[in-house]
This record gives sequence, structure tokens and C-alpha cells, in this order.
Amino acid sequence: MSKYAKDTYSLVADIGGTNTRVALAQGTRLLPETVRKYSNAEFPGLETVLRRYVEQEDDVDCIGACVAVAGPVRESVGELTNLDWTIDKDAMVRATRAEHVAILNDLQAQGHALGHLDPANVRQIIAGAPPRPNAAQLVIGVGTGFNAATVFDSELGRLVPPSEAGHANLPIRTEAELRLCQYVETAHGFPAVEDVLSGRGLERVYRWLGHEAGDERELTAADIMDAVDSGSDPRAEEAARVFVRILGTVVGNLSLIQLPFGGVYLIGGVARAITPHLDRFGFSDTFRDKGRFAGFMGNFSVSVIEDDYAALIGCAGHLAATA
Repeated sequence: MSKYAKDTYSLVADIGGTNTRVALAQGTRLLPETVRKYSNAEFPGLETVLRRYVEQEDDVDCIGACVAVAGPVRESVGELTNLDWTIDKDAMVRATRAEHVAILNDLQAQGHALGHLDPANVRQIIAGAPPRPNAAQLVIGVGTGFNAATVFDSELGRLVPPSEAGHANLPIRTEAELRLCQYVETAHGFPAVEDVLSGRGLERVYRWLGHEAGDERELTAADIMDAVDSGSDPRAEEAARVFVRILGTVVGNLSLIQLPFGGVYLIGGVARAITPHLDRFGFSDTFRDKGRFAGFMGNFSVSVIEDDYAALIGCAGHLAATA
């Protein structure tokens, strides 16, 4: 007999291109002691991951299951962008025996986490006007890839529409940015936002600066950020400066499109790593650099979410609101 009461807990999972994290939740409360991490390379698909987790958690019989997928979700089927996995509800039911199942894009899950996060894990970097009731919010993920999701609250509940914002065109404001776009386009055929504003994008900016200087060399994103933190490599600092200023432009553009009077929230490993340098590299300047709408940009606060479990919390919040 399982140590868990039947139909009491929900199973939640955050599926990335490399790893999958799975946990249990009770209502909107995540149980951190139940979090387990699996290497995707060791499994043929998500169903086997979930079966392994259920087995390791004493054959828990869940009332609900929700997964966050790093890729597009259409008609309740999720496809990972950087992994040949397809996730559907039938497989989730087979693996978990849950009565209620849901599949979310990972940024949708982050959106559903808003309001359920520990305030200590939300760091404000730009103050804005006080939020109004049910004001729209915007979550922007900067990590392995780039994406954004708008959060709408109403009397009927929360709506977080999916998007693929990272695959829109990269904005160009300067001659240097035009050369960067041409460099990215030569390598990939299309200069998308994600080609610069992501972990591999930061690496690409570093290589482009070397190309411009006639001294091409490569560093990983982690090594670039280490060099920025230590001040040991001027090229790494310049790469971070280019990254931050383009990030400010893109976040500002998305804010004007979605009007998130409830706040903008950056999330993801790259967003957290670059946060200590946002001010000195000019994030707020390019965020507000919108001509006659520069003053209007003061309506939008910007914060960074520093919670590794935000997607799991969002999955739990979604299930609690819809079950």
C-alpha cells in the first residue's frame, strides 16, 4: 500500500531539452522533498520517465498531472524544440492514472506560477506604477531559448496564451546591430531573437565580436559570465553589454505590444546570471528608449524570478484552478 493517500496529490513535471524534473503537489503547494531530476538521454520518452517517478514515489496514485514542455503545444500535444519527444494526454494518463491531465508550454507554466511564488524569490529591477486589479502581466524566459507569455486574470480565471516570441525577427537600432544580424543570418538563414537572447546567443555575440576584431575564439555562456563577473575578459564584458542592451529593446517592445501593467517578469538561467549586470550595461535605458513613449514605459515594472521550481509551481497552480 502506498504511503500517499489516493487521489490527493498532483504530479507536475518540467521537461527541458536535457533534463526533466518531476514532483508532487498538494493543491498549489509544491512538495520540494519529492522533486526528482532525470536525464532525458536515458529514456525513450516522457511516459517512461513518469512511470519511473511513480514507481520511485511508492506507486503514488495522483488526482491530476500537468507537464510543462519546452516547445510548442497544439491541440493538447506538446513537441519539444530540442528533443525528439512528443507528449500527449493519453500517455500521461497511462503513466500516472490521473483523472485530470494538462500539457502547457513552459512559459505558460511560468505564467501560471505568478501569485504562487515566494516573494523572496522575486527581485524587482525596475519600479513601475502600482498594479491595478486583474492587470495583464508578462513573463519572458531567457535561458536555453527565448520566449514570452502574457498572463490575463479575470472573473472567469487565468488565461496564459502560448507564443513562440523567440522566433520573431531580431530588432535593429544601430549599425553594429545590423552587422550582428547579418552575421547571424549568414550562419542560420534568419536573424531571430533567440539567436542572440539565449545561452547560445550570448556565445554567438562573443564569436561575432571576435569576427569583428579579426581574432575569432569561442567561450561557453557559463565561461563568458564567469569572465564578466571577474572582469577578466573585456570581450566578455562587451558581449554582455550588447546582449543586455538588445534584451532591453526586446523586453520594451513586448511590453508595448502586451501592456503588462501588472509587471514584467524575467525568468531562466541566463536571465538570472545576467541580472547583476543589467543596470551597468544599460538595460533600463534601452527598455525605455521608445521616443515619445519613453515616459509611458514607466508604467511597467520589471522583476526577475529566482525560483528554479517556478514551472512546477505553475503546473500545480493551473491544475488547482481548473480541476
